[in-house]
Amino acid sequence: MREETVTSDVTVIGGGLAGVCAAIAAARLGRRVSLVHNRPVPGGNSSSEVRVWVCGATAHGTQRWARETGIMGELYLENQYRNPEGNPYYWDQVVLDALLAEPNLTLFLNTDVREVAAEGPAEERTITSVTGWTMGSERLITFTGPVFLDCTGDGLVGHLAGADHRIGRESRAEFGETWAPKTPDRELLGSTILFYTKDAGHPVKYVAPSFARNVLDTPIPEHRLIRTGDNGCDYWWIEWGGELDVVHDNERIRDELWAVIHGIWDHIKNSGKFDADRLTLEWVGSVPGKREYRRFLGDHVLTQTDIMGQEPFGDRVAFGGWSIDLHPVEGMYATRPGAHQTYSDGVYHIPFRSLYSRNVRNLLFAGRNISATHIAFGTTRVMATCATIGEAAGTGAALCVRDGVTPRELAADRRLQQTLILQDASLIGVRNTDPDDLARAARVSASSTLAELAVEPGPGTESVPLDSDLGVVLPVDPCLDGFELLVDAETATALRVELWDTVRGENAVPVRLLDTRTVDVTAGKLQWIEVPLAWRPEEPRNAVVVVRAAEGVALHLADERRTGVLALARDPREESESDDGLPGIERQLVTEWAARGLRRRSFCFRAGATDAYRPGKAVGGFQRPYGGPQLWQAEHEGPGWLRLDWDSPVEIGTVRLVFDDDVDEYLNNLHLHRTPFEIMPELVRDYHVEVLEDGRWHRVAEETGNRRRHRVHRFGPRTVSALRVGVDATNGARHPRIVAVRAHS
Repeated sequence: MREETVTSDVTVIGGGLAGVCAAIAAARLGRRVSLVHNRPVPGGNSSSEVRVWVCGATAHGTQRWARETGIMGELYLENQYRNPEGNPYYWDQVVLDALLAEPNLTLFLNTDVREVAAEGPAEERTITSVTGWTMGSERLITFTGPVFLDCTGDGLVGHLAGADHRIGRESRAEFGETWAPKTPDRELLGSTILFYTKDAGHPVKYVAPSFARNVLDTPIPEHRLIRTGDNGCDYWWIEWGGELDVVHDNERIRDELWAVIHGIWDHIKNSGKFDADRLTLEWVGSVPGKREYRRFLGDHVLTQTDIMGQEPFGDRVAFGGWSIDLHPVEGMYATRPGAHQTYSDGVYHIPFRSLYSRNVRNLLFAGRNISATHIAFGTTRVMATCATIGEAAGTGAALCVRDGVTPRELAADRRLQQTLILQDASLIGVRNTDPDDLARAARVSASSTLAELAVEPGPGTESVPLDSDLGVVLPVDPCLDGFELLVDAETATALRVELWDTVRGENAVPVRLLDTRTVDVTAGKLQWIEVPLAWRPEEPRNAVVVVRAAEGVALHLADERRTGVLALARDPREESESDDGLPGIERQLVTEWAARGLRRRSFCFRAGATDAYRPGKAVGGFQRPYGGPQLWQAEHEGPGWLRLDWDSPVEIGTVRLVFDDDVDEYLNNLHLHRTPFEIMPELVRDYHVEVLEDGRWHRVAEETGNRRRHRVHRFGPRTVSALRVGVDATNGARHPRIVAVRAHS
């Protein structure tokens, strides 16, 4: 046995996606980082050991423009390219490669932290070290340093340090949460084990083990969906342990989950009710994927009210969009639906004050253990959201070390937000105000600019009957002065068209009615009808044009994606379904007005002149859609350029570029919903960067085959009067787009 001591600037315990992103973020900011993980592969519940889908703010496509950027976004894009088949082992490699790429990061796998040294009174503790045992290597390693992050999920490190925390559900009265129980209790979400099957190509028998549960003796066949062809998280509802202690009873929970899995497979193979003769079990998990245990208490406890109200916290550092998704405590044995869900009407925000301990001065946390009520945790717990929280917490930890401040002191100003924006992290509605960003003071011009907002019919255009209400989300910048729709009408009729405000910049649903018009339509096909809609908001905003259902009328749906524009269809049902096909989703605007099935297509319309794509948007401070697309788009197809000019020469040594990767496109690491693109077609593929120095253009950076959203180019400082980014080719889109250009000395 060997005893060692490792000293780091930032020590991250827990190598799930929250810990991975926290460690990478801190390392990229120049801190020496130790990432300590108790499993042989990183990734936590997303790894090949557990194989849970990485879900996040997109909520399987329910939310709009909501896919994560930053480090989680990098992992999504790289996995999309490397792993189009959704192989769990290839996903492991994507995560591991991201860690190994950071020279300031040291990874300690198979190392289980069980001891924590902390000092000080209960109300102000300080961690001095944590100690872990590396299995198979007989190494007892003590990790010391100024800042620690508990990304363990179960929250063991914080617990051993004396951090205030909770287990179970708060009372309704404590935070005024309508979904909370009247009295507090210790009910939890249970744990899950998944399984994979495959077609062997020949008959395969199955002899059930002695421990297999006879599922016919349980409520499962009647109340849960069992079918051949499903794999992995299709069986998310195989869940149990919420009435137990999910940590201390982990082995018992594992055994019960195994028993049910083999009982389900016995039912599929041997009941005679399924076409399963050639199917065989390919993989059954051994590690229960836990959903819930300790939740720490920070300076703010995130609540249901915060989520549903989309509270725009002044210290927001990440966002989510998954539903508040709570499960019956009986898990798979419940007779109720497997999930009860409700959505906010757009993404919600997560404050930094929920990411550090209120009583341990050098402890931050990320993942499912953040400072949130049980109800709010029901949405923040999904892994892509945990990952964005991890990037925020890791960035915060690095700044605490750099500046010699506590997390609480860091929360008092906005330096963390500005650093996250610089990293292209998942932050919405916060503008770049970096005084060192020289691009903010430049005049911006372009080779061409999309200046008319319209979608014309073309190849692949189809008619869509107005059997239910349809909608068009479009940017209003600076105003809307008239609107035209392309319609077919079997007979002369009247069409009701409404103009709605989304109210919030991050939303894309009709919230506030602005105007209603009724227009006459004559019988005929391919008619452009004029609707006298007008609106000049105080600042650029998304609007929704709603076309009410009309018998015998059809709109035209073009096979074209227009950046910043969405097609919506209103679901006339009074009740929505959960992913298992059972009722369970409370109806909200974002589920009532669905964009699923309409992505990358637009209803044909004309809305006149727009500033939504002007060159200045690339230095306007927003790097995600917010009250508009927030990017420059060329009018002309093929190569194009964006140019920045300064009134007097400036010294530049670093250029940061952010390209459009269509954050409205839902991605998943194991490809629950298969996206056809290995590389997002909107991403710029080939480009170059030039600077104007002493009256001559000099090329300082060049890239071919790019498949990343955020690129950083460093070169010897030059005194320049202009900078030009030339887009030579995209990965498939017809028009060049650039989200942001930043320039630093």
